[in-house]
Amino acid sequence: MKVLDLKCSHEHRFEGWFASTEEFESQLSRKLVACPVCSTTDVSRVPSAPRLNLSSARGEAPQQSAQAQAAPEPQALQARAMQFMRALIEKTENVGDRFAEEARRIHYNEAPARNIRGVTTPEETHALLEEGIDVMPLPVPDALKEPLQ
Repeated sequence: MKVLDLKCSHEHRFEGWFASTEEFESQLSRKLVACPVCSTTDVSRVPSAPRLNLSSARGEAPQQSAQAQAAPEPQALQARAMQFMRALIEKTENVGDRFAEEARRIHYNEAPARNIRGVTTPEETHALLEEGIDVMPLPVPDALKEPLQ
């Protein structure tokens, strides 16, 4: 099993697990490798090196620079965003393309109050906001739209 470090054209970094380098190249050429954040198939391999933890072998504690402690790594931010999106999906009901209709029913007490998510057009979103109905557009990565395998 090969674990490869990958990135998409939007600079999202992620890992891919493949049976071999040839299998990765085959899947990449068939556009089967997609970014889990934005779903683009414009993906490339980035250099990676084995991690050597030499400081612990000498009994020294690893030290981080002040800059590294202050700013989280892009991968950590992506992971937090994905965790947030998973939690949001778990705690909301998907009403699909009936979102605007269901949001109005909830707002006007015609349906039980609950957290919902779904799909709506920019025009419908604007109309809901003008009616005083709080909505928040939030694009969900394709990787989270279906159960993980």
